[in-house]
Amino acid sequence: MSLKMKHLMEQTGESKSTILFYVKEGLLPEPEKPKPNLHLYDESCINIIKFIKYLQNQFSYTISQIQGVFKEGKFTFSDDFSMMLRSLELMAGSPNATWYNDEDFLEIAELKEEELNKYLAKGWLFKQEKGFSSKELQLVGVFKRAESLNLDEALFNSYVASAIKMAEIEYALGSEMLESDKTRNNEHYELLFDAILTLKPYIFNMHTMQEHQQQMDLKNKGSKK
Repeated sequence: MSLKMKHLMEQTGESKSTILFYVKEGLLPEPEKPKPNLHLYDESCINIIKFIKYLQNQFSYTISQIQGVFKEGKFTFSDDFSMMLRSLELMAGSPNATWYNDEDFLEIAELKEEELNKYLAKGWLFKQEKGFSSKELQLVGVFKRAESLNLDEALFNSYVASAIKMAEIEYALGSEMLESDKTRNNEHYELLFDAILTLKPYIFNMHTMQEHQQQMDLKNKGSKK
């Protein structure tokens, strides 16, 4: 299905000048031009534009950073699941992250290979397509401090167990929501993304804070008796 400019503007809420800018910068495919004054845009442009807006609004991505993402060529914008999976992979990292191969990562992190394999096997750490990023390097520091202070590994393992269970629920819910979105207007997609990337960390962190506050209150009450 092809769309005229005015219909693409209606579907995305973007201005004509912005859409033309995206075409100029290579973020949108060139429109078909069956007649001199008729430009027709592929339907996939709706998802592309909404994804661009999401990256800009939620993560402050610049146009050059978004261009870098698109150059990898791993998005299938007509397939919501492909788009969601690649998007989540993207959010797991950072547009400005430094990447390391195995050898460099082990050297910089001052890790032995068996230690790294242990973190990977436990699900505490993940090797991404580009290798290991500065985020993984930061987390290794957390693991080392935990070991030096004899922090029980059960805490990290419980994070992994909770994450696996939550991922199963999110996938099932996402599958149901996206399947029901017959109009493909991306409302379900955007809602699920906001739930995973914004609501989930908010709820987890607020409940952690609440639990700490409650425990502190109980201790204070006990000390006053």
